[in-house]
Amino acid sequence: MSNLERPAVKRVRDALTDAGLEDTVMELSETARTAQDAATAVGCELGAIVKSLCYAVGNRFVMALVAGDHSLDENKLATALKLTGKVRRPQASEVKGITGFTIGGVAPVGLSHPLPLVIDGSLKRFDRIYAAAGHPHCVFGISFADLARVTEGVISYTVAQPNDGVEPYRPAFKRSRTFQKEPG
Repeated sequence: MSNLERPAVKRVRDALTDAGLEDTVMELSETARTAQDAATAVGCELGAIVKSLCYAVGNRFVMALVAGDHSLDENKLATALKLTGKVRRPQASEVKGITGFTIGGVAPVGLSHPLPLVIDGSLKRFDRIYAAAGHPHCVFGISFADLARVTEGVISYTVAQPNDGVEPYRPAFKRSRTFQKEPG
């Protein structure tokens, strides 16, 4: 059986099409267990890879979608999701139980249970980003806007920090008339 036909990958494909998006799931010849593996296999920058990270905040499981060239700041995770409690990494068996995916193939869509989700705003710097698609040899491409829409995630520019040597992403803000001094 092709990896594209595996039940976990099929759930991702169905979630994409159910959301009105193109099924962009692709099978890679090399593993995508790490962000670097995925970037090499896809042929994109490390930062364009979405790391799907599961955590528990108190007794609530959550997911953080972080750029491949950034690291999650666990101290800011609960605040970004407006939750309280101790933050911890769940065991692999817990991740499988709450997402339906094994580590190395955890997708942000097609989850077996809905999770509160935060998205690293630095992913916005890429036109196309790539996330795991339910199997270590499968990924899908998506725009930042579509990922935010489909996952209904909270966008945070503070939940992740750039790894060494990576320039911090600062979104461009435009002045609106609301904040300008009135003439006269």
